[in-house]
Amino acid sequence: MTEIVKPSTLPGFMELLPQDQILFNEMLDTIRKNYEKHGFLPINTPAIEKSEVLLAKGGGDTEKQIYRFQKGETDMSLRFDLTVPLARYTVEHFHELSFPFRRYHIGKVYRGEKAQKGRFREFYQCDIDIIGNGKLDIVNDAEIPVVIYHTFKDLGFDNFTIRINNRKILNGFYSSLDIEDTVQVLRTVDKVDKIGNASVKKELMENGVSEESAEKIINFISIKGSSEEILESLSDLNIENEVFNEGLNELKTVVEYIEAFGVDKKNFAVDLKIARGLDYYTGTVYETTLDDYPKVGSVCSGGRYENLASFYTDMKLPGVGISIGLSRLFYQLNEAKIIKSQKKSLVDVMVIPMEEQMLDAIKLVSELREKGVKVVLYTEKAKMGKKFKYADNLDIPYTIVVGEQEVKDQKFSLKNMQTGEQEEFSIDEIVEKLK
Repeated sequence: MTEIVKPSTLPGFMELLPQDQILFNEMLDTIRKNYEKHGFLPINTPAIEKSEVLLAKGGGDTEKQIYRFQKGETDMSLRFDLTVPLARYTVEHFHELSFPFRRYHIGKVYRGEKAQKGRFREFYQCDIDIIGNGKLDIVNDAEIPVVIYHTFKDLGFDNFTIRINNRKILNGFYSSLDIEDTVQVLRTVDKVDKIGNASVKKELMENGVSEESAEKIINFISIKGSSEEILESLSDLNIENEVFNEGLNELKTVVEYIEAFGVDKKNFAVDLKIARGLDYYTGTVYETTLDDYPKVGSVCSGGRYENLASFYTDMKLPGVGISIGLSRLFYQLNEAKIIKSQKKSLVDVMVIPMEEQMLDAIKLVSELREKGVKVVLYTEKAKMGKKFKYADNLDIPYTIVVGEQEVKDQKFSLKNMQTGEQEEFSIDEIVEKLK
């Protein structure tokens, strides 16, 4: 006798029931349509890459988290993000692409992290990037948040904030205080929302920052106000540091362009605490939060980088991009009951044949589909009550019963499954009503 294996999903892998999957797909389609509307082109790279390509940067958490395996003599790994495959893709197809290269990529990535609530080992990322050949104008840094603004609006959110900063401002400011280990300072400052100003100041001093400099850092990250007011306050600091002033001018330009693109001022803000990818981003950085649901955390982040593919080519390929972690976003919103699955089915009507009318029912289904109606045929032999209950369980809005008389008269009874009302219509009238 065959041994029965108890079915179960691996920890850290999300699997949805159809009604949740419908909602997930609708969110994904909304993101995709917005990306395409703003001129981004689709690419789709393999989920498996050569390990030497994925690990070109080498070491660190990436190597610990990667799913790596051997098949024959080939050493390969599952991709852990969509950025490294983009770098490989851009170099490999360089002479076939037009620059600036605007691409979007929606796909699954894999990380061997400890599985925990809301953090997955397999998850969807929805990325957009603009890659330049040698140089990339700052206007592109303004376009990225514009896309995110329209995407989250279309996802049904009104109260969200795209927080913007520039890494050059941070690096220049800390350099002006004669701080050499700016990365350590950035890491410490990044904790301010969790541990507060006093604890950040204490930790800075424990890491060798003088009390005077630590106080200046706290005052710096505490600058508040509108984007214009914060930028004015930064100018008033009169910091004589080339990197700082370059970053300040870039941020002023980005804010000006974002406003020109028509983004509502309530949906973006300069935030001097935002740093992002400490060893990766070099200029503009973004982080998006939902104002009404702060516990959800960042739902979308990214920034500007100086050289996308330095491990694969000598060419300089600067870029700017952002990513929506859709699996995590969906999970968090669903758990918090911020979004709710409304549909259990995707069809408009279910056709129910009487016992001898299957052939006629099939013909009706085919004709309705040709006319653009989404329709499903009930195929099993069962009592009429069970057939209607099936439609009810799937929230199918209408049913049509096909009997001998209906076929003869070419008039079919369309039943509204919510109200129970029934009316007789011709096929064309049914199409008109359902459309």
